[in-house]
Amino acid sequence: MAQTHVAVLLGGFSSERPVSLSSGNACADALEAVGYKVSRIDVDRDVSRVLSDLRPDVVFNALHGPFGEDGTVQGVLEYLQIPYTHSGVLASALAMDKEKAKLVAGAAGVPVAEARVMNRFDIKSEHPIAPPYVVKPVCEGSSFGVVIVKEDRPNPPQILSSDDWKYGDRVMVERFVHGRELTCTVMGDTPLAVTEIIPVGSQFYDYESKYAEGGSKHQYPAKILPNIYQKIQTLALKAHQAIGCRGVSRSDFRFDDRHSESGEVVWLEVNTQPGMTPTSLVPEVAAHAGLEFGDLMKWMVEDASCLR
Repeated sequence: MAQTHVAVLLGGFSSERPVSLSSGNACADALEAVGYKVSRIDVDRDVSRVLSDLRPDVVFNALHGPFGEDGTVQGVLEYLQIPYTHSGVLASALAMDKEKAKLVAGAAGVPVAEARVMNRFDIKSEHPIAPPYVVKPVCEGSSFGVVIVKEDRPNPPQILSSDDWKYGDRVMVERFVHGRELTCTVMGDTPLAVTEIIPVGSQFYDYESKYAEGGSKHQYPAKILPNIYQKIQTLALKAHQAIGCRGVSRSDFRFDDRHSESGEVVWLEVNTQPGMTPTSLVPEVAAHAGLEFGDLMKWMVEDASCLR
């Protein structure tokens, strides 16, 4: 193992740079602790040249957001023929595009919320669908740009047509699903514990809830009926496989149990490169399954390959 050289890609230049730095450094520390030779690469446009000069045995991809999570850097790694972690080119691109991911998951029998993709400038004085609904960028992560429009709001959110909006012109308008926030990690082809996420001081699992210390509470295993628990694990694995994910992924769900215990389960999206920060979900559920953080990192490095 001491001879295995792992290059950890972190940072980058997407909106999720701070998250990637936190994830990447945590992963690099753990990899060093279990005996790997580690190089940390704060990714810029010259990453291909840097990797060609460095010639690592494996790349641990800890990037988040566009370029690092959407199939782009995966294509660079395929071209360089360096084995890498997480999902490959196609699965990464599909999962990052919320419209395409919903089409693929829905066709595989995973329940999704009704939605339409629009140009943000076409959402002006009239609601595009009956509220409540959610507006989200088609190709962003970490809840950047997500806006919840409540029933009593007379007009669409003005931020969408503002110069302050920086998340692209294509947005998804999706039916808001009431209820609880649930998530399920898939590792290889094994779904791990279903977790309930309870945001603290926020109406949904936004950026602060995800990454601020104390921003959310995680209940695992989630306190739901056994048949609902198993259903979510099955759906998470089905989405993982339909989209073609590899390594570790995490599917997010809403569960509306306001009117009955069986309620409505709706899949929201799959994250092909879940956060590995000190407040992240995947390390927690892996530990719950008996896999310490260093062991999880080792598994991911050993799982790395090309043609993913």
